Amino acid sequence: MTTIENPPQSSAVGLGPGYDVPGQEMRYRDAFNKTLRDELNHDPDVFLMGEDISGGFDKETKEPLDAWGGPFAATKGLVQDFGPERIRDAPISEAGFVGAAVGAALTGLRPVVDLMYFDFVTVAYDQLLSNAAKSRYMFAGQTKVPLTLFARSGAGTGHAAQHSESFYSMLAHIPGLKVVVPSDPYSCRGLLAAAIRDDDPVFLVNDKKLINMSGFVPDESFTIEIGKGRYLRRGSDITLVGMSYTSVVCNEAAEKLAEHGIDAEVVDMMSLSPFDEEILIESVQKTNRVVVVDEDTPRASMASEFAAVIADKAFDYLDAPVKRVTAPHTPVPYNKGLEEAFMPNPDDVVGTVMTMLGR
Repeated sequence: MTTIENPPQSSAVGLGPGYDVPGQEMRYRDAFNKTLRDELNHDPDVFLMGEDISGGFDKETKEPLDAWGGPFAATKGLVQDFGPERIRDAPISEAGFVGAAVGAALTGLRPVVDLMYFDFVTVAYDQLLSNAAKSRYMFAGQTKVPLTLFARSGAGTGHAAQHSESFYSMLAHIPGLKVVVPSDPYSCRGLLAAAIRDDDPVFLVNDKKLINMSGFVPDESFTIEIGKGRYLRRGSDITLVGMSYTSVVCNEAAEKLAEHGIDAEVVDMMSLSPFDEEILIESVQKTNRVVVVDEDTPRASMASEFAAVIADKAFDYLDAPVKRVTAPHTPVPYNKGLEEAFMPNPDDVVGTVMTMLGR
């Protein structure tokens, strides 16, 4: 398996990801499913656990039913090929089955846990904070916790306040827990494989708005080094920093800014813990201005953390204060118009840049 230490700049639709390899256009959800399948084939210690992930079994024949793979089809069809021992339906008790997964990881297995909606992290937070993230430290490195968790975040799909959160900063705050945020099918495939093969607990956040996005994905399995960002677009006038779906927002904003003669650079922070301080500083040293775009609410967010690092380590290069474009400090509205207004969009970013540049 290839490990990509410096991820390529572009994974745009119709293009290879910056280098010539065999691949194909694929939806994000299909790239995710393909990677799960590859990792289950690669390592017999990998197994999946979550609510409604198998689709169940016929009571008489005991044969697996047509597995729907949960409400997002992430595990569709896997139980037919790998069986109920490796594709395990869990009860509606996130604290319970995350705790079971931590125990399984401590004994040498590699559990992959589907938490469905990102909001459900709070139900299992004690297991993540007190057990998954701290066990290796408390046992002086004598044990490993090769646990991968994933869930769907983000507003914009009509799932209302209790199923639309993006508080990945709450996870990035925990020492010992790694957090990755793919922004397209290519980064989804590389980061998921890296997470499953990592010996520490890793949480992969899938924004619901990305699930049906299509993009180029190499046929061969590969990993992206956890902790690295990448340039999605090179520019010289201003840096736009995104994560997960806001990297798409930044790209669209950069295209709009180009119509006004503004050359924006786009940095995709694929990892939130650890994260790539070097790429932030390198970009700001060149452009001297930066806008961080984050769908999370603004208090104690990743946008705040990135802004603090830039102000601390690249202050002398700044020609203007660091600006943040985030959701407001409110729950996600259910009303469609209000929900659309809640999320940062390309026009919000363009307006912020124009103000910074005095246009």
